Amino acid sequence: MLGGPVEKRYRRMRPEVEDMPWGTLDLTGVPEHERVRARLAWTSAAYQEHRTGVGVTEALRLLMQAQAPLDLIALGARFPLDETVHVELCARMAMEAGGGTDIIYDPTTMILGATFEGRPLLQAAELMVRFFCVGEALSIPLLRGTWKAARHALPKAVLGRIVKDEAAHGTFGYMFLDWADSQLTLDDRRRLGEAADLAIDAVLLQWDELRRRPKSEWHEGNALAWMATEPYLELAAQSMNKNVLEPLRERGIPVSRLPNGA
Repeated sequence: MLGGPVEKRYRRMRPEVEDMPWGTLDLTGVPEHERVRARLAWTSAAYQEHRTGVGVTEALRLLMQAQAPLDLIALGARFPLDETVHVELCARMAMEAGGGTDIIYDPTTMILGATFEGRPLLQAAELMVRFFCVGEALSIPLLRGTWKAARHALPKAVLGRIVKDEAAHGTFGYMFLDWADSQLTLDDRRRLGEAADLAIDAVLLQWDELRRRPKSEWHEGNALAWMATEPYLELAAQSMNKNVLEPLRERGIPVSRLPNGA
């Protein structure tokens, strides 16, 4: 934090952050390897929220260049702030669990920007599909499931705040596609389907990595408890079909992934 007047203004914008029960996470009796796992998970979550902040900001720029409706742009303008708040929440959770872990990354390649050339509308549509119709739409049910599984008041409050913010993020891409529908050609839709496939494949690789990790030993009553691997992956496959594949196809975006094939 820069601190001083800047932090005070930030706190006034999102006062709920300081109202959470920080300092109440009692890790007595929690094995060290489980603490390390929690530290890694929350640090990784902070990084992913930071990446998402970069992505939604770039998408917002293209929306403005594409002359999207003013109210749609205004709705998306709050998303970078949301993601910044989520970075702080996840980072502080890592500190509550014992401290952050190292993540090495290239800040110039945090996201894949628009790859389409030509009309700003189509470039905006590409990012809307990848970042929102796949990424954010998929995160809502998974975050909600993790929130429901949380047992301690602090992680439950943190996840609940993120879930509340993400609800608007997950539908934003489809709002854009519904507005842009008459301006998208069949070739545009084909290319957007390829962009969706690219984002979906990246998600599936993450799920494959999760399957290879050691199973969680966390149990009822553990202050670090959240959703186990198997229920998470089952919910993930269902959410991929319901929140990504079906609504994209309903809007004429030809994704190649088969239902229930996630």
